[in-house]
Amino acid sequence: MNRDWTSRFRRGVRSVGPIPTQVVSNEEFVPWPRTAEQSLVEEALIQASGQASMRLGMSRRQFLKTSGGMAAALMAMNSVFGSLFDVLQTELFEPAAFAERQGAPVFIFDVQTHYVSASYDPADAEGRRRGAVTKDALLGLRRRARETGLNPRLSADRGTLDDLSWQNFIKEVFFDSETSIGLISTPPGPYPQEAVVPPKEMAHIRDEVNRLAGSQRMLAHGLVTPQLGAVDLDFMAMQAEQLKIDAWKCYTGSCPKGLDHGWWMDDEQIAYPMLEQARKLNVKRVCVHKGLPLGPVPEYNHPKDLIKAAKDFPDVDFLVYHSGMKSAASIDEAFDKTGEIPWTTEFCRMKKANPGLKNIYMEIGSTFAQLVTSHPMVCAHFFGQILDAFDVDHVLWGTDSIWYGTPQWQIEAFRRFQMPEPLIEKHKYHALTRDVKSKIFGLNAARLFGIDVAAVRNTLPKDAVGRLRLSYHEEGPEPSHRLYGWVAG
Repeated sequence: MNRDWTSRFRRGVRSVGPIPTQVVSNEEFVPWPRTAEQSLVEEALIQASGQASMRLGMSRRQFLKTSGGMAAALMAMNSVFGSLFDVLQTELFEPAAFAERQGAPVFIFDVQTHYVSASYDPADAEGRRRGAVTKDALLGLRRRARETGLNPRLSADRGTLDDLSWQNFIKEVFFDSETSIGLISTPPGPYPQEAVVPPKEMAHIRDEVNRLAGSQRMLAHGLVTPQLGAVDLDFMAMQAEQLKIDAWKCYTGSCPKGLDHGWWMDDEQIAYPMLEQARKLNVKRVCVHKGLPLGPVPEYNHPKDLIKAAKDFPDVDFLVYHSGMKSAASIDEAFDKTGEIPWTTEFCRMKKANPGLKNIYMEIGSTFAQLVTSHPMVCAHFFGQILDAFDVDHVLWGTDSIWYGTPQWQIEAFRRFQMPEPLIEKHKYHALTRDVKSKIFGLNAARLFGIDVAAVRNTLPKDAVGRLRLSYHEEGPEPSHRLYGWVAG
């Protein structure tokens, strides 16, 4: 990302409550200042949490770490944006009521996660915070996993987590959220080997997490840069054969060093050799950054090129990251004038004109996080439009965490998010039922990636991460309410 603007923004802040009240950037777009409505949400949350914490005899900070704090955040959003979240007053005070409202656990497969290295916390503020799961604490958990036999594979392991450098990722994604499986991704670099997290490291993180867990907790992206031609085709072969990557990640608006143009997925000279190679290597899941105009040639991030590519490669699955949405900045005004979500609405029309296409999937990372916290009514239209165009079996859960802190707030916000009845009646949108949400949360991705959900549901609670997560929650969880991406101010 171009860093010229970074002096005007802050990276890594603590949120007042469990749900951010300002827009957070995943480093692929410039964040905008807190809106007037978001300020009102924060004021409502401070007032409600203050009153509730006094009634319960605890500090506001303690209260905001409980299920009551999450309920208070959802109620604060309802007070400003309208009743879009299913939450009751009693949930502020009764954890049993909150749990009952949540319902049975859901299987969550996050197809877009990101690691943030220790360099993002140079002062080690998080490590010094009371209750933080520090490096030493995680090493202790790992020793307990060996000593108690939670994972026999660790019996001969005398390594440390220091060489893995994803301690906080484990805490935020697997301890502080309900995420079952995650797909690790990365922003691009001048060359694939120089990406923020190069393919070799993504595969290493995946393998180490799975080794520690004793089960499949992580999958990993490989990277493709088709402008590099034959060199990239060879690099793809290495990633598939040696790293055993699970899907490809590509950025059509990004340029390798020395070039000044992007590329299109339907370019038969540049992209099709890459797609043929993906088919040959039998890694036929292509995840492409679309929307959130990234790079020096932002127009190449429009998703319009995927229709022809999907027609020409019907055995390749195309995962449209960010659902092709151009930007959520000032979207209220634009939506009020046109009724369109920039780029996404247009892409939905293109898909509806080609109803036979069944190999395009809409991923909601960053798009949902932006819209639900700043323009939740537009968020309802967003889901209505993509579900209508692509159907309920082709929408995938992604959070772009840990840029947004633990994904748990996004999980809870989506679980409680409701499609307003007037929109269902006027636009014939799908209701966001529990069955629909279960498919989006993980069942769709599990089918796409060949994951046996029944087996995973039986295995994960018993693996090392599941057992350690249970111990962590029994001893009293300490969510950080930390945001790792950029914010304005």
